[in-house]
Amino acid sequence: MSPILRISEYARQAKAVLPHMAWEYLDAGAGDELTLARNVLDFDRIELWPRLLRDVSELETRVPLFGQTLPHPILLAPVGYHKLFSPEGELASARGAALSGSTLSVSTMTSVAIETIAREVPDARLWFQLYVQRDRGFTQHLIERAQDAGAQALIVTIDTPVLGNRIRETEAGFTLPDHVRREMLQELPKDLLVRGHGTDLEGIYYPLISPKLEWKDIEWMKSVARVPVILKGILHPDDVELAIQAGADGIFVSNHGARNLDTAPSTISALPGIVEKTKGRVPILLDGGIRRGTDIFKALALGATAVMIGRPFVWALAAHGAQGVKDCVDLLLHDLKVTMALCGQTSVATLERSVLRRPEK
Repeated sequence: MSPILRISEYARQAKAVLPHMAWEYLDAGAGDELTLARNVLDFDRIELWPRLLRDVSELETRVPLFGQTLPHPILLAPVGYHKLFSPEGELASARGAALSGSTLSVSTMTSVAIETIAREVPDARLWFQLYVQRDRGFTQHLIERAQDAGAQALIVTIDTPVLGNRIRETEAGFTLPDHVRREMLQELPKDLLVRGHGTDLEGIYYPLISPKLEWKDIEWMKSVARVPVILKGILHPDDVELAIQAGADGIFVSNHGARNLDTAPSTISALPGIVEKTKGRVPILLDGGIRRGTDIFKALALGATAVMIGRPFVWALAAHGAQGVKDCVDLLLHDLKVTMALCGQTSVATLERSVLRRPEK
């Protein structure tokens, strides 16, 4: 079999093997999917302006992050229900992450409990993504489970008081098949889990996520967490100071894969404003629209510490299992290194904005 050289090929192969409902859940955005398109297109609008005649015989991709040194800046974003895409679910994703030197962010909506992932794939580096629940005691229970299983960071999703208007997903009649369960939430009352296939009576509120989350709740989470707390979903620069005051250890620039609010900014267009407000006080992560190593390079040059990929690694998981996840990360890392060399940049930690050019409108 010929090697896969484009992320888009993983998407093509995944669509060919996945049931329609699973594909629509993975691929769809919110509304008319304008932000979904912008997440990709806004990377394309930034041109690379190479600097020449520099010694690029050695390239450094290692990234210091939360007291550890990661081999490269590509992490796997939280995505729910991996058993929709692979029989082994998150176990295969974790194996792929370990093989590629990446980090897997395990979703609250995981179809394999984090304890099982940690036991079955002991060499995997795991973070845990938290959807804050309506019961604070149960939320603390989730945090403690994740920490006890070895999760090295906590990603708190703060951009989802309600689910987005996911038209394609709804048209496909999305519901969980019998073999896919929310394994981290099985201790919740059964009526909540049943209603988790839809919304509350008001029509917009989702029973498995609290719509009452406020900045003071982040302060409480910091008091019970033993690992770094990263706030995911920040797009507005004014929220940066509030996040840092609440104790955030990291800022995660994300629009939820364009699955929540259509016509919200693309993440790469929002990044410079976030970087300016953060002033280097905490690391900045970014996801949304990354399809090439050049995209990763642009995000890092604009001030991101590291990036996360979502759909690309799940496409690869669906098409080729754990090996696909590894190959997907390797493909992006190879392209990142080529981009660094051709732009005269030797370290991801010191990328220069001078190699980026925004064409005049």
